[in-house]
Amino acid sequence: MSIEAHGPCLLQEVKMADQSLLSVSALGWSIFALVFLVILSFCWVYIRKYQSRQESEVISTITAICALAIALITSALLPVDIFLVSYMKHPNGTYKEWAENNETRGQIEDTVLYAYYSLYSILLFCVFLWIPFVYFYYEEKEDDSVNKCSQVKSALKYTFGFIIVCAALLLIGAFIPLEAPPNQNGTQWEKMQYLFEELGNNHGVPALSFSISSLTLIGMLAVITYTAYGMSVLPLNLIKGTRSVVYERLENTEDIEEVEHQVEKIKAKCEDGRPLSSRDRRNLHEFEDKLQVLQRRGRHLEIAESHCCTKVGSALRPLKILLGIFFILFALLFVVALFISNLDKALHSAGISSGFMVFGTNLTNPLNELLLTLQPVFPLDYVLITVITMYFVFTSMAGIRNMGIWFFWIRLYKIRPKRTRPQALLFLCMILLLIVLHTSFMIYSLAPQYVMYGSQNYLLQSPMPLGNNTTWTTKTCDANAPQDECTVTRSYLFLHKFWFFSTIYYFGNWVFIGVFLIGLLVSCCKGKKSVIEGEVEADDSDMSEDEYVH
Repeated sequence: MSIEAHGPCLLQEVKMADQSLLSVSALGWSIFALVFLVILSFCWVYIRKYQSRQESEVISTITAICALAIALITSALLPVDIFLVSYMKHPNGTYKEWAENNETRGQIEDTVLYAYYSLYSILLFCVFLWIPFVYFYYEEKEDDSVNKCSQVKSALKYTFGFIIVCAALLLIGAFIPLEAPPNQNGTQWEKMQYLFEELGNNHGVPALSFSISSLTLIGMLAVITYTAYGMSVLPLNLIKGTRSVVYERLENTEDIEEVEHQVEKIKAKCEDGRPLSSRDRRNLHEFEDKLQVLQRRGRHLEIAESHCCTKVGSALRPLKILLGIFFILFALLFVVALFISNLDKALHSAGISSGFMVFGTNLTNPLNELLLTLQPVFPLDYVLITVITMYFVFTSMAGIRNMGIWFFWIRLYKIRPKRTRPQALLFLCMILLLIVLHTSFMIYSLAPQYVMYGSQNYLLQSPMPLGNNTTWTTKTCDANAPQDECTVTRSYLFLHKFWFFSTIYYFGNWVFIGVFLIGLLVSCCKGKKSVIEGEVEADDSDMSEDEYVH
């Protein structure tokens, strides 16, 4: 038959492929758009809940909401990435009609990659320019003698240091050689020319990847500090609940009476006109400060006892216990999966020089197997990977909220409802941005095979035991699969370009496991929280007290 006769058929197939491509892209990005709206609404409620009503500023509020939204949206892109590569193939391992063309698959892969480019570039902008500028602007604003112009100048001066660091990371990532030059004996100019050619061919991906991976190292420290603790403290607090408001009020009243008695006892010493000794004056000052804290605590307990949220919380106590049990089982599943994954790397990887890379699955990873088991029932595996991603973010929030923001042993800020300063909220969003950057690496460590290939299968041709015939066997995609049979997620390719980062993450995972177990032990030994935990502290001002009460 002539080529002209085939023309209409080929044209129809191309149109069908394009329509299928559009429908798949539309499905994936419709889900992403819906998630975006949900995330934006959550960020607004979350920031407004913790924001200080007295010190709230429009610019800092918008910055915090946008930064938090960007962090959550970036974390939500990983499930979309896994969904799109999985949706290209049938369960039997064959490509769907619209995905049989390499060009069609490449368009989807490029779309996801450009989404990563955009979001990661915005993350760099937030971390190195936007958030530092707003933070230093409000630090300068506390000085009443400084005008607006001086505030902007000072903020730009400090922010310029962050810009220099960002530029240095981009330059290092752009010119660090991923592969040795082909001509080892060439001149220095030829080697530099090779590096510039590689930079052009890769469209700047290594530069952005190196910058993001460098920030991810800081995110790893934040994950070890806050997420590991949050994964232990959040479920145990739900299970143990809070102390009785009535009992706390009675206990607080007794403490007030005791402190008042001590104050009267000290004041009685100077009734005859004799001055108090320096020791008595110091004790009197301490007791008066303690009395003020107890009185504020009493007012807060009185409000909490009459508040409807306290009564609703008591009614939902059984649900909280079930939720806490679910979260602790979830956390234990994570830790076991992470331990097995690290153990697999320790026993079967190519070593430190390869970033502890493992080809194939040598030890059974429960989380990886669970995701692969759920894949026949659409969309349970995608729901689970989304829940895992969001769980990391929310446990990180819980860890930051319980610990506050620290610089080594110095406590910088507290995160408390309705009384968190604008600078603290900006710090909170900065930490969450860094944690989200490390989330992709953590999830890859938990379920490496699934994060790389999703639910893809491929057909393997093998000879029959007898005769010259061959048979086709459906196998799950892994590192041993042919390159043209399985599509790797863009997240894996983008974030695993430099082996030395993977090596550091490997050791960081061991530290994460250790910190989680220590946090779990400490949380088990601690008693129930107060119903007004964190609301009243000795260094609170009277203004913050009035703000809360009103």
